[in-house]
Amino acid sequence: MFEVDLKKFKKYDKPGPRYTSYPTAPQFNENFTHKDFLKEIIETNKEENKAPLSLYFHLPYCDTLCYFCGCNMIITRNRDRIKEYINYLKKEIDLLKSYLSEDRITVQHHWGGGTPTHLNPDEINDLASYINSNFKFDLNAEISCEIDPRELKREHLEALKNNNFNRISMGVQDFNEDVQKAVNRIQPEEITMQAIHWIRELGFQSLNLDLIYGLPHQTVESFEKTVDKIIEISPDRIAVFNYAHVPWMKKHMSLINPEDIPAPEVKLEILKMTVEKLTSKGYVFIGMDHFAKPDDELAIALNEKKLYRNFQGYSTHKGTDLYALGITSISQLKNIYAQNYKTEKEYYSALNENIFPTCKGYYLTEDDHIRREVIMKLMCDFELDFESIESKYKIDFKDYFKWGLSNLKEMIDDDLLELNDKGIKINHTGKLLIRNIAINFDGFIERQQDIARYSRTI
Repeated sequence: MFEVDLKKFKKYDKPGPRYTSYPTAPQFNENFTHKDFLKEIIETNKEENKAPLSLYFHLPYCDTLCYFCGCNMIITRNRDRIKEYINYLKKEIDLLKSYLSEDRITVQHHWGGGTPTHLNPDEINDLASYINSNFKFDLNAEISCEIDPRELKREHLEALKNNNFNRISMGVQDFNEDVQKAVNRIQPEEITMQAIHWIRELGFQSLNLDLIYGLPHQTVESFEKTVDKIIEISPDRIAVFNYAHVPWMKKHMSLINPEDIPAPEVKLEILKMTVEKLTSKGYVFIGMDHFAKPDDELAIALNEKKLYRNFQGYSTHKGTDLYALGITSISQLKNIYAQNYKTEKEYYSALNENIFPTCKGYYLTEDDHIRREVIMKLMCDFELDFESIESKYKIDFKDYFKWGLSNLKEMIDDDLLELNDKGIKINHTGKLLIRNIAINFDGFIERQQDIARYSRTI
């Protein structure tokens, strides 16, 4: 079981990147265009040992507005609008397919949002079958979808299952009715339990449930009741996210009364209780806000050092080319990141011209590649071997990372990590503060770029 030291948590509760990528999204720039993206697609498809594919489809539409939401979403009940978007996703598939080698195999496929199940069952079947007819899937591919139980019918899940989806992720956030009312997400427990019953009845391989701490009216005692119910449900994976109240970035968050949000000290107590309770019940702490049963693929990948992070969080597959389709989506290939336009109008306009809807992106430098590998190893393996980095990139690690290593003394004294001539090993408490450790190897932060833009690490 993890025991959480709140004194250390308070000390290290500072802004910092989540490192779903390195460099992080604020470094993306508009000098990177659809031509740069196309060039990298062509180059990576020429390689003899081509990387397997990971596909992400962003389905932004929701039925109602959740006041806590930090996602890129659109509230609509206009079915014609949704159908038009699906048709443009098909256009983007067609454009991408025209440049992909026929031998590329897809090992991961994820639908996120928004609310993918705001599509009706026929629309799910239409889009999924189009994807299946255009890409070759590995027999053991992970194919997952985010769902919302509030408007869900069994037919939604049947459509997903019939199109080879094998993993489901569902938001619960909190079972407490007062919390649900305060964030405009009324999700009665019986609706959640009905969805879980259908998921298991239909034979999906894995179920992830999302919780959020730091929402209005939450207390340690009230959230503990939710955590106890989640443990009783026994999902394969659990994600416990920290609510970041940023109404200057997400205007709808101003609908939440800031006086109802738990004080920072209470949030830490809630986090302590949650981490200790979940790990005491056998869940493995994967990293940051993710937990999984010991026999889950995430836990196995952690043990085998095959874990990775991308824009969907922790992943079981290293070394894939991630193609992300739909508005706001971010693709990640060997040397680049490429982000799509954020509005339907701009997205449609680009596709009508038969060009990729890229609004900005980033070309990685040699320094970025080195730092990305170091940060990802720390975030995913909780240890780092200096010699492996030195051998691969022909550098002297201690000299190259002189600034970052010099910052670790306080963390060593606080028993977050161990440092010797051969490498770094993250200790028990350090795993929960891994973002704080990784920051020290971030070249942009070393060059004193502002970190206040990022969410707090706790």
